[in-house]
Amino acid sequence: MHEMSLCEGIRSVIEDQAAIHNVEKINRVRVEIGRFAGVEKPALEFAFDVVMRGSVAEGATLVMIDLPGKAMCFDCAKEVEIDDRLQPCPLCGGGKLMPTAGDEMRIKDLEAA
Repeated sequence: MHEMSLCEGIRSVIEDQAAIHNVEKINRVRVEIGRFAGVEKPALEFAFDVVMRGSVAEGATLVMIDLPGKAMCFDCAKEVEIDDRLQPCPLCGGGKLMPTAGDEMRIKDLEAA
């Protein structure tokens, strides 16, 4: 379960930011997750609760924001949203797509008490 290591990275960022800004409690953590990031959301939610125990984010709410997959179509030269890396272009039906977004995962913001 790589979601546990993802949450350990999130905890590290949270603790660093809390120390920098003299924050004692984080109430909410919003993360953006791309469609192709390979993150199992239920596993991430479970791991988040476990990993945040004993930290400034213990008991914090994890909000997951879905980001679409995007690709550049070489046939029609447009950037399009895609649901699957292997699907054809939804505009022209072309099959020459290069994914440009959707594999990212990042902390969008933290809400402090």
